[in-house]
Amino acid sequence: MITADILLQLAETHGTPLFVIDHDELRNNYAMFKQYLPRVQAYYAVKANPDPAIIKTLFDAGASFDVASMPEFRVVYDIIRDMPEKERQQWIWDKIIYANPIKANESLVELDRYKPLVTFDNREEIIKIKEFAPHSGLALRLRVPNTGAMVELSSKFGAGPGEAVDLILEAEKEGLTVEGLSFHVGSQTTNFENFVQAINLAAHIFSEARERGYDKMFLLDIGGGFPAPYDDSVRPFSELARKINAELERLFPPEIEILAEPGRFMVATAGTAVSKIIGKAVRDGKLCYYIDDGVYHTFSGIIFDHCQYRIEAFKQGSTQICTVFGPTCDALDVISMAEELPINLERGDLLYSRNIGAYSGASSTYFNGFPPATVVHINL
Repeated sequence: MITADILLQLAETHGTPLFVIDHDELRNNYAMFKQYLPRVQAYYAVKANPDPAIIKTLFDAGASFDVASMPEFRVVYDIIRDMPEKERQQWIWDKIIYANPIKANESLVELDRYKPLVTFDNREEIIKIKEFAPHSGLALRLRVPNTGAMVELSSKFGAGPGEAVDLILEAEKEGLTVEGLSFHVGSQTTNFENFVQAINLAAHIFSEARERGYDKMFLLDIGGGFPAPYDDSVRPFSELARKINAELERLFPPEIEILAEPGRFMVATAGTAVSKIIGKAVRDGKLCYYIDDGVYHTFSGIIFDHCQYRIEAFKQGSTQICTVFGPTCDALDVISMAEELPINLERGDLLYSRNIGAYSGASSTYFNGFPPATVVHINL
């Protein structure tokens, strides 16, 4: 964990708003994932935070990558572009999954020369892939329960269990190869039974496919949703891993390759935001602080990720429940309506928020003319 003294030193050097990424924490999170899920290859979900320095650190640690757009693909590709052509092509085949089930024709055309693994979940996508990226390997995305997830994904993507094998056979009829199945239990899933149910459903689809004569699947992508420890209500990752390992061992033989797409889990705890108080007011009897970062910037996860970040002060003192606003003129720019902060804070004092590395800076804008926070990497 980055100490308060280091955060203050970085803010003095670089100013605020500041977004600090700790690469030791990235490496620790990757190592933890591998320790508790040794059979599972981690494909970092680039959308969680696509900063090239983060990609490079995880690449050096041994990670693979889940991309959902061509710009994300190119961020990863820039790291490996100097590999010999044959080695680079093999690396892409083994280490990148294009996990957006719905892809533009133009993206498929660009992807085809790399012969990647791509996901799909409907007949129309089969036709598109056949026409524009026929060299791709396919993974069928299943619709699975997202109960208790902070961000629900099943209403937008996923084939129903009753149509899954029909789609696999239809892809084969079109000359494509479905190499396996994928699913996503929803982002920040604290209901661990989602994983258990999804793995069991996938095993049933594997079995039905074999019974109907299709035996070419050799991988299972168990998606993302691995929760970050935002607070004490999140049960330990080791507990979730025990459940996943038990189901994988029971239902999938060793020759089936297991993938996962951790994003938040890898990067959330590696990010810390430091901001400065730029204004102070009392409105309807409630103390309000205005800071130089907000929901259009590092705190965008409040809007887009349904996440609430705790705000802490470096200065000590008597506290009360306060409102914290961002710097823009938009009334939407509210960071918290109920943050316990010291009442003696003044303009120029600094605040910080930990565990803000995922789905935060990735969505920053220049709304109202305010630029995103300065990003500083430590322990590279």
